[in-house]
Amino acid sequence: MTPIEDHQIAAAIGEPLIADVVSAFYRRVPQDDILGPMYPPDDMDGAANRLTSFLIFRFGGSQGYLQERGHPRLRVRHAPFEINQAARDRWFELMDAAIGECQVPEPAASVMRRFLATTASFLMNSK
Repeated sequence: MTPIEDHQIAAAIGEPLIADVVSAFYRRVPQDDILGPMYPPDDMDGAANRLTSFLIFRFGGSQGYLQERGHPRLRVRHAPFEINQAARDRWFELMDAAIGECQVPEPAASVMRRFLATTASFLMNSK
C-alpha cells in the first residue's frame, strides 16, 4: 500500500466518492440526538454542500470552496455552535461510519479519518 498525503485523496478516490461520504454523513445527522439539534433543518442541504466543497478542496480537488467562500476560517465559522467532547466524538463517529459505508479504499480512508479526527478536535470550543 503506497502512502498518500491528504492533498492527494481527491485524485486517488475521486471527488464523487468524497461527496458520497458527506451524503452518508448527513443522512445520519437529523436523527442524531447530539448533532441533529445543531443543524438547522432548513439548511441541511446547504451544510452538506459546504462540507462537500470544503473536503474536496482540502483533499486536493476543485478549488470551488475557495472561490465561493474564501479562506475556510473553520474556528470562526463554528464558533456559534457549542462543540464539546461529546459533539466532537459523535461528529467523528458519524463521519467514520460514512467512510465505512462508502467503502473508501485504503490508504485514503485512514488519511481521511486522521484529518477529520484532528479537525474535529481543533473545533472544540467547550468542555
